[in-house]
Amino acid sequence: MANTDITATQSMANTRDSAPNTDFFGERVVSHPNEVPDFVRNMHQRLVSNAPPNDRMLMDVVRLAEAHPADVVVTLLCCAPSCDRAARIMWRTIASSGMALEKVLPTLLCVLEDWPLHRVSTSNGDKTKVFSLAATRVVWEILCLPWCPAPFMEYSPRLLVALLFQVFVSTLDMPEEVNTFWKGYQEQLSLPISINRFAVQTVKALLRHLRCLDLLVAMEHKHGWDTLLCAATHHYAMGLLAREMHRTSNPLCSCIALRLLGLLSKREPRWDLPALAFLVEVLECHDMQEWSDSALEIISRCLQSKSKEKCRLALRGLVVLSKDPSLAEGIRSLTQSLMGLLQDADGEAVALILSVFLNELEDRATLISSPTALQLAEVLQQLFDHDNSHVPLLSIRLFRAVMELVMDKGKKTLKKHVSQSLLPLFFHYHDQNWHVAEASRETLLCAAMFLKRRHLKQLVKKEQLWKFAECLLAEDRSRAAEHLRQALPYLQNPQESLREAAIRFIGIAGRYLMEQQEETWLIHKALQNLTDDISPAISSLALQTLQLLRAAQRAPYSSGFRRCKTTSRRVGGRGSPKAALWGSLWKSMNN
Repeated sequence: MANTDITATQSMANTRDSAPNTDFFGERVVSHPNEVPDFVRNMHQRLVSNAPPNDRMLMDVVRLAEAHPADVVVTLLCCAPSCDRAARIMWRTIASSGMALEKVLPTLLCVLEDWPLHRVSTSNGDKTKVFSLAATRVVWEILCLPWCPAPFMEYSPRLLVALLFQVFVSTLDMPEEVNTFWKGYQEQLSLPISINRFAVQTVKALLRHLRCLDLLVAMEHKHGWDTLLCAATHHYAMGLLAREMHRTSNPLCSCIALRLLGLLSKREPRWDLPALAFLVEVLECHDMQEWSDSALEIISRCLQSKSKEKCRLALRGLVVLSKDPSLAEGIRSLTQSLMGLLQDADGEAVALILSVFLNELEDRATLISSPTALQLAEVLQQLFDHDNSHVPLLSIRLFRAVMELVMDKGKKTLKKHVSQSLLPLFFHYHDQNWHVAEASRETLLCAAMFLKRRHLKQLVKKEQLWKFAECLLAEDRSRAAEHLRQALPYLQNPQESLREAAIRFIGIAGRYLMEQQEETWLIHKALQNLTDDISPAISSLALQTLQLLRAAQRAPYSSGFRRCKTTSRRVGGRGSPKAALWGSLWKSMNN
């Protein structure tokens, strides 16, 4: 920083209080507003020619900036876009007056926000273009001052958003004229730095002046600044910035969020993904509650986006908003859209959608219409076995809520789906994830009550699972083949506990299907494939079950389980070969 620059600014600070009225002085300096651009250019030229700045000249700069801020900003940016020494003196002089800086900041921000060029007309009718980057350069120079001008505090949310936007857009869009301008600026000041890095440096300088030291350290520690510089990861860095602001209870957080909310309300925002990433992280802030309706409107629109990342962010925001009872009607209106997304969404998105539904139904005050209940029941059963670790738990819990909250007139049509859910829920009762197993138990109890099958309910309560399986098959033998086909996929489940449960259930089901050749062939083939399972215990159980089923099939009087169950009376008592075989099989199923 040149000594003359500091001296001039200090001199201005010492004399500004004795200056005459702004409006009066503005009229005295220029007789007509049209003369302002020429006056600013002439003053800049005098300083360029190394004429020593006097107090009167510096006062003219301040008073003119107060009276005609837009003309002063545009003219000075045009005649000195790289902010040379003369321009630095003038800008720092303006910054030394809180009133003058407060007047020029809105115009400076308009230029900064309008990438890459700001088109404007001065009061003398000249149409001109100003580089957005020139405004960034001015902001940087003001931030290099040893004090932070008060107006910067007031405008800091808007200023910070504008600078963050410039980081992003300068990574994507670099017009040739901007590139040429920047290269000239680099050569002039010997700065080996890219535009987006310069913008990041300006952001950090602003945060230092705002005393956000914890935020700066956290972003540095988590490589947030480097992440911000890449267009593909910029939105992740914006989310990180929001989380760190929220964590440190930074007052900037909600102010920036409201600014971004305004940007997102436009139909075609250029910065929607990063802005949404920030907004989603701060929706839980107390200050944001009064803006929840606006946030819901924006998020609802983003759900229709073809961008998976934007849709995922919108769903994350919806999970937060769905906890707000005042938004229940708005959330409910999105039911069909969310149902549509369930069909093609990835695991993370599915988990978010299920969380929205669960939050909506949490207070148990909302009944589910019959069509919605049927749609959900059908989709949810397909999600019990989802690869994502969170989806099975959420889908099982939601299935229970559907059974409990469906309207009375919809219960009859729902019975078929509830009946089909019994076996999958039985298998997930054996899940290695305790939370999934417990949710399955509770939902299985609810399903038995819904179907009014008290015997099944009692067996679940007493945790007599294999008697439950036996009873499920015995009470409806006509569905044994259907149960078999439901059980077969579980033989390939990654969890050993579920594969074991499937083998044991299929062994029991085999007794009811002895006379059905197609089903018997399916059982034998499936069990044979498991004899070389990665788990020795599973291989041994599969081989044992297969051998017992084959032996039972070859034994005399193999005409179904009902006859076998009463072997002692019909085919020779307890000592008959068939009774012994079925006894061995039943014992193996319950060990």
